[in-house]
Amino acid sequence: MQVSSQGHAEKLSVIVAGDEGSARLDRVLAARLPELSRSRLKALILAGRVQIGPAAVRDPAYHVGRGDTITIDVPEATPAEPRAEAIALQIVYEDDDIIVIDKPAGLVVHPAAGHETGTLVNALIAHCGTSLSGIGGVKRPGIVHRLDKDTSGLMVVAKNDLAHRSLTAQFADHGRTGAMERGYLAFAWGVPNRPHGTIIAPIDRHPHAREKMAVREGGREAITHLETSATFDGRDGKPVASLLALRLETGRTHQIRVHLAHAGHPLLGDAVYGPHFKTKAVHLGPKSQAALTALGRQALHAYLLVIEHPRTGQIQHWESVLPEDLLLLKRALEAAL
Repeated sequence: MQVSSQGHAEKLSVIVAGDEGSARLDRVLAARLPELSRSRLKALILAGRVQIGPAAVRDPAYHVGRGDTITIDVPEATPAEPRAEAIALQIVYEDDDIIVIDKPAGLVVHPAAGHETGTLVNALIAHCGTSLSGIGGVKRPGIVHRLDKDTSGLMVVAKNDLAHRSLTAQFADHGRTGAMERGYLAFAWGVPNRPHGTIIAPIDRHPHAREKMAVREGGREAITHLETSATFDGRDGKPVASLLALRLETGRTHQIRVHLAHAGHPLLGDAVYGPHFKTKAVHLGPKSQAALTALGRQALHAYLLVIEHPRTGQIQHWESVLPEDLLLLKRALEAAL
C-alpha cells in the first residue's frame, strides 16, 4: 500500500493480491485499510473517491480483479458536527492519548437518526475539546468500538490519530495475536449444556428486519467464548437462568445477543432477540420478575477491557462492577424470590 498526503488529506493505493481476486471492493478495502471504518469506506466509494485505474467505481459490491490498482482519495477530516454537551461521564482512566469510560445503559454512543444529541460523542466533545481524533468520521470522532445503547460497561476512546490507528488495529485483531481482550457478563435464559463453550456462527443483516442481525450462511465470521459462572433456579426449583462470562474473538454488531439467541439462551430483557422468551418470566419469583421489569433492557455488561497502550506499549487492564440495576437482578435471582 502506498500513501501520499497533502495536509491531512491522503491518497491511498492498494494493489489487489491474488487471493483477493473476484472479491467485493468494500471487503478488500476493509481488510487492507483497517484504520478506515466500513461506513467510511462505503461513503468514499459512493462519493466517487475510489478508482480502479482511471475510472471511479461507485458500487461497494463491485468485484475487483487480481492485480487491480485501487486508489482511494481520503479528504481532510472535517470538524465534528455534533455539539459539545455537558453530560456527566464516569471516567475510569484518562491520559493524553486515550480515555476509558464506564458507559451507563441508555446512553447512545454516537449521533444517528433519532439520536442527534445527548450521545457519548456530545459528552466527549465537551470533555476533550479539539483533542479528539478525526479519523473516526465526522459523527464518530475518536470512536473505535461501541456498545449498544442499552448495554453498560467499559469503552475506550482515542484522543488523537496515533491512538486511533493503534486501537483500530487492536480491535480488528481482537486479541488473536495481541493482548486485547473484551469481557462481558450476561444474564441469559436457561443454562448451556456445558460450563465452557464456544459459539462459531457467521453473522449478517437479518434478511427481513434490517435493524436486526442474524446468523446467516455467508455472513462475517463471528466467534464468542462463554463460561457459565452461576445458575439460578425458578420458583419450581428448576434452573431457569444463568450468569455467563463471555469473551469476544470477533466484534460483530449485536454479536453476543445474536449468538446467545441462536444457541437458545437469549439475554434476559432482550426485546429484540428474545421476545419469545418473555413468557419464561412466570417461572421467576415475584421479586425477580419485578427486578427484570424494572431493568427495561438487555442484561449485558462489558466488565473487562484489556488493551496495549497506543504510545507506551504497556498492557492496561480495567474491570467494572455490575451496575445497580443488574446487581439487584442478580440478588433477586440468587434468592429465587
